[in-house]
Amino acid sequence: MGNHSDGSPQSGGAVATAGQTEKFADPGLPPHRLRLADTDPRAAKRAERQVTILFIVSVIGTVVFLVSYFAIDLGSDSTISTIRLQNILLGVGTAFAMLGIGTGIVHWAKALMPDHEVSESRHPVRSEEDRAAAVKIVDDIIEETGIKRRPLIRNTLIGAMALAPLPALAVFGDLGPNAGDRLRHTMWAPKDGKKIRLTRDPDGTPIKASDVTIGSAFHVIPEGLNDLTEGKLNEKAKSVVLLMRLNPADLHISAGRETWSYNGIVAYSKICTHVGCPVALYEQQTHHLLCPCHQSTFDLTHECAVIFGPASRPLPQLPIEVDAEGYLVATSDFHESVGPSYWEREYS
Repeated sequence: MGNHSDGSPQSGGAVATAGQTEKFADPGLPPHRLRLADTDPRAAKRAERQVTILFIVSVIGTVVFLVSYFAIDLGSDSTISTIRLQNILLGVGTAFAMLGIGTGIVHWAKALMPDHEVSESRHPVRSEEDRAAAVKIVDDIIEETGIKRRPLIRNTLIGAMALAPLPALAVFGDLGPNAGDRLRHTMWAPKDGKKIRLTRDPDGTPIKASDVTIGSAFHVIPEGLNDLTEGKLNEKAKSVVLLMRLNPADLHISAGRETWSYNGIVAYSKICTHVGCPVALYEQQTHHLLCPCHQSTFDLTHECAVIFGPASRPLPQLPIEVDAEGYLVATSDFHESVGPSYWEREYS
């Protein structure tokens, strides 16, 4: 029978047997292929200009970030369009700042730095010789990058890297001051003994209990919100509420919340307890509230308990009643902080 170890039935070549190892010749490295920049000085100069332009793009991106961060004032009276404009400029500036540096370094390495493949044999580590070899490696790297003989690339790279950390340092300024207990309170708390009416968003007209039919849903803001001249957006972000009416028999009310609703009318914070997106979708048949951002789902019949998604706790309920004129009013503020969890909150 022929030997099939090499695919040939008549092969008479050497075969590895027990205790023997067949040796193969080292094929070595493949032939080095020169790049266009290695043979054409004009191509090398063109690549150098391209790398420089990419580093300049990074510098421009950082400048755009800083200008938009400091020049666009987000005061208490800022509009949504102003906030949107600043967010766009911050994102574009950051993208070009990081993209310019990254792409420039990659293009520099691929087009201008030496690309010869080398192989080195491992050798025992000797302290003095190893340190000397390490110094030589660093010197070789600096020499191979060509940074000494290409000052245009060197200077633009230094400028881009010097400016790159500034956006991060600027953002640190938004970490303070400490919010204190401002996140725990909203405009729903009674003022001077007067209870706050529930009004339609955005026109601010008050809502009567008779206006709320079974299956209907209202987007609600506190009375007086539209009259604010400062901090309106911040107050609205904490105070927006969803108002719905169900058959009272469908509600599963826990002890202590018997007076928080009125004839099947319930009000819950519109701010998702996951990351703060608006919970704006109401499914009448199942009585489920859905957050469109990450699909957290809350069961309205069980006090907005979480039944699906990443949210960790129910939506806070706003206690309501009807005043002498038939309008819906909040009897108190929320009994827990609205919105996503944060490290100081007292609630899980």
